Amino acid sequence: MAALVAGTLRGTQAAEPPEKLVPCLACHGAEGTSKIDNVPSLGAQTAPFTLIQLFMFREGLRVAEPMNEMAKPLSDDDLRLMSDFIATVPPPKPPADVGDPARFDKARALAEQHHCNVCHQPDFSGKENVPRLADQREDYLLKTLREYKSGARRGYDATMAEALQPVDDAALVELSYYLARRR
Repeated sequence: MAALVAGTLRGTQAAEPPEKLVPCLACHGAEGTSKIDNVPSLGAQTAPFTLIQLFMFREGLRVAEPMNEMAKPLSDDDLRLMSDFIATVPPPKPPADVGDPARFDKARALAEQHHCNVCHQPDFSGKENVPRLADQREDYLLKTLREYKSGARRGYDATMAEALQPVDDAALVELSYYLARRR
């Protein structure tokens, strides 16, 4: 896996998505923003994070159908090309609803209290193997946070499961609301 990540090209610009990525964009959004419930937007996701996720799907280390079946035939080069391209796609568009300022303040304080803004960056754009959270789908964020907390979703390390243990479900709802509308 380390060799796979080390080979990722950073900052490359591709005019057209790799052929094997085209079916993925139908669900995840060709313009960077998913329009399907509980399907993440991939726009501007970091290449190393995406590469790790694709690798985990391919190897069955992360289970989510149809991702596992779609990733099985992908080569290491395919994974690199796909993750590099995804990093060049525009970031997801935030929802039209700008949100409630009081909820934003509460969630901002929660994000700081639990150090979300350290690993994921102050603007939640992610870095290297840490995903972009800003303007991600709210439903997907909440589902993912709950899965990490319960242990239903495995990461490539235990950081998220550990970080979320002291966070109650009401806080997960507020964090998801905030991150989905982060501008």
